[in-house]
Amino acid sequence: MKVLRGLFLAGALAGVTPQLLSLNEVVAQDTAAVQVSEDQLGQLIAALGLQPEKKEQRYDFAFRATLDEEEWELSMSSVLSRDGESVWIMAWLDELPKSSAEVPRTALLRLLAQNDQLGEGKFFAYIPGNRRFVLQRTIPNKNLTSAQLRVLLQDLGSSVVETYPVWAVANWNPTGIPASPVVPAATEPQATPTQSAENTSKFQQPIRR
Repeated sequence: MKVLRGLFLAGALAGVTPQLLSLNEVVAQDTAAVQVSEDQLGQLIAALGLQPEKKEQRYDFAFRATLDEEEWELSMSSVLSRDGESVWIMAWLDELPKSSAEVPRTALLRLLAQNDQLGEGKFFAYIPGNRRFVLQRTIPNKNLTSAQLRVLLQDLGSSVVETYPVWAVANWNPTGIPASPVVPAATEPQATPTQSAENTSKFQQPIRR
């Protein structure tokens, strides 16, 4: 009788094991990172109340950032990496002067030095296609939500505002030392159309009021 009970228990456990393995597989699927597609990235941006304009694989949009009661309107973009493993977000900054004589080497060195202080994967870069600076960040394409994207954009926008004296070409002088930020006298933003990353964009250049 004891032998039969042992065989019955072994048979019962043999029947349970496949169910446990199946349950583990379901849990693994539920906890696996979900990647957004190109279309879903545009939907996440639109869910923030923004109006993304698609330029090939990239989404351009205007984003407002506020720091110390000052509001800035920034031209931003977001795009998936080629392998889809990362999401890039970037803020478009000033255009480099056409004459190399107007580009102090010290000013460029200050931009590079600032990269070490930004942290969180943020860094300045130069886009030769339209001679513009950008401040950008790359994040893993894992379980990204609109709420997380908003926080990332706000953080990037704050960094743009905080580093204005360094990247603003208007603040450069022949010595390469950034001058104090110039605040426009007008109360309304004085925006001008600019070009954005390899394709024409109608978004505004970063402005301060």
